[in-house]
Amino acid sequence: MLVYPSSIDLSSRTLRYLTGRLVAQRREIGTRWRCLTPGRQALLALAHLRCGDTYAQLAAGFRIGIATAYRYIREAVDVLAALAPTLAEAMRIARTKALVILDGTLLPIDRIATDTPYYSGKHKRHGMNVQVLTDLFGRLLRASPALPGSTHDLTAARTHGIVDALTDADLKCWADKAYHGDDGPIRVPFRGRRLKRWQRRHNSTHAKIPCLDEQAMATLKSWRLLRKLRCSTNRITAIVQAVLVLHHASA
Repeated sequence: MLVYPSSIDLSSRTLRYLTGRLVAQRREIGTRWRCLTPGRQALLALAHLRCGDTYAQLAAGFRIGIATAYRYIREAVDVLAALAPTLAEAMRIARTKALVILDGTLLPIDRIATDTPYYSGKHKRHGMNVQVLTDLFGRLLRASPALPGSTHDLTAARTHGIVDALTDADLKCWADKAYHGDDGPIRVPFRGRRLKRWQRRHNSTHAKIPCLDEQAMATLKSWRLLRKLRCSTNRITAIVQAVLVLHHASA
């Protein structure tokens, strides 16, 4: 296999952060020797998450076995996922904001047509549903665990306890029409064709706020691995949480 130099559009601060976490992890479990140093292992994981390079490509580039590349990346992802903010921690941060924005996104996965629980009728493809909380400026606050793509956004928000947490925190939350049916703190636009003038004005004003969430979604999917996940669906939550931690570390 031919190998060539490449680049990752991340700062050295992100690499140092992950390297430090891996050094602490190796010290904790008592690792004596490995094929790669913590710095090289961190670079391996970042190349996989940011660029979406396969295990075979990375194994050739770092001169290690494919199984070794898989183990090293899995370890780095698990170390990062353990640092992801919980819903309670996200609510504490959200209380300092004027309001929060809730939106769901579909992370495409590699699945066959028979996997109906993962098929999203809205997006016409297979994927995993992730609920994202952001502030008014589109900064990511939290990403929820992944659910099958057929899950409705409002159902997913209720399943993860987001609706109850927003109610308890008495927070203002803006969302799109997918969250209609909730009588709690989530504010949604009016639906229907024959709306009154004040309802149309409300929808026009409302639309300017949730659109800021698109910036957060673009930031999340700038990690190319999330554009088409080919791993087990059981690993997607950890990957999303790892990406969120790295995003916060580089901010």
